[in-house]
Order: sequence, then structure tokens, then C-alpha cells
Amino acid sequence: MKILLVHAHPEPQSFCAALKSEALARLPGHGHEVRVSDLYEMNFDPVARDTDFGSRANPDYLVYALEQRHNQKAGTLKADIAAEVDKLLWCDLLLLNFPVFWFSMPAILKGWIDRVFVSGVCYGGLRFYDRGGLAGKKAMTTITIGGQRHMFGPDAVHGELETMLRPLLRGTLYYVGMEVLPPFVAWHVPYVSNEVRAGYLEDYRARLATLDDIEPLAFPSLDDFDEKLHPRRR
Repeated sequence: MKILLVHAHPEPQSFCAALKSEALARLPGHGHEVRVSDLYEMNFDPVARDTDFGSRANPDYLVYALEQRHNQKAGTLKADIAAEVDKLLWCDLLLLNFPVFWFSMPAILKGWIDRVFVSGVCYGGLRFYDRGGLAGKKAMTTITIGGQRHMFGPDAVHGELETMLRPLLRGTLYYVGMEVLPPFVAWHVPYVSNEVRAGYLEDYRARLATLDDIEPLAFPSLDDFDEKLHPRRR
């Protein structure tokens, strides 16, 4: 597969960075081609603004998604966005590597999604979920988190991890049509021993070796809904 690894951690010596390095070391040996967007190293601008567009469909009022669509067609997206869109369209698997901040992703990664998941290419109209513009691609998140495993689950203090990550897993990655693989999680990372971290790396190596065989998470299909998006009667 062609894999785009998007890394979003501010500390190059972090365990999150070690997971990135592990992926870069292992994936080629499994026959994958890898490109990397290290957002902090790139000093990627996460702020969506009117200067992202070299031309304007409506110069008087900014509707960001509509300007994305117009500028993609016109070839006038800002260069940093266009370069990332090219990588996104190139890949078969999008691998997002990041620490969990406040039940979510770092702002720099959210901004990458805001600017790079371009309307008219990734989604638009009824082109969402399993009909999204990136249908046929896969996505996986690799995360580090401060909480312990027992803190996540149906009756746990933080609830289920996939519920916490739903805005990303379902509302973003599946929304644009990708098959979403279960997250890889390194738990309680700031507080565990080097032996535990070594175990996480071993588990990650095993995950990377089986990317082609992992069953995606189950989400509804648009076929389950009528033309007005009401659930079809069974």
C-alpha cells in the first residue's frame, strides 16, 4: 500500500515520535511505500483563512468549503494545502499519529484536516460516509494517551474510547469515505516503565505487519437511509 503518515507531536523525543519512527522503519519491509507529513517539523499552519485561496468565488463573504471547491477546480489553493491534498489523494492508507489532548487531537492536526480535507474532493452533497470522495482508502489512528486502559469502557470513568474519538473516526475519516481501522493505543504513556513502552512497540510492530488484514470499524451505510436520509423501514 501507499501510506501517508501524518505525525502531530511537538516533542521529537516523545514516545509518540518513537511510534512514528517504528512505522517508518517497519512499513517498507512489508512492501508499503510511505510518505510523511510531520506537522510540527513542517511548521504547518493550522488556521483556515481567506488567504488560503488565490481566487474567490465570492470575494465579499467567505464560505470556506465553497471556496475550497472553487479553488481546487481552479488550481489556486495555497501551495501548502495543495501539496498535502496531493499526498492524501496519493495514499491508500492515511495513518494519523498523535497524542490525545482533551479527548481529541492536537490543534495542529485538526487544522490540517480543516484545510486539507477539501470540499468537492473529499466530500460534498451526498458524497459522504460510504459514498465519500475518499471511498476505497483506509485510515488508522495511532495514539498515545495519559489514561490507563481500565479508565475506558462502557461503564468506565471516561466512557468508551471509540465514543471519545467519534468526531474523528466517524465524523471525519468515515465521513469522507474511508474504511476506518481500529485505533492503536499506547496507554498511560507518561507514567509507564521503559519495559512497558518496549511492549507497546512490539505490539505496534505486530499491528503494522497485518494492516492488510484488519477488519474496519462498522458504521452505517447510506443505503440504510432513504433519499431524505430517514432510516429505511425494515
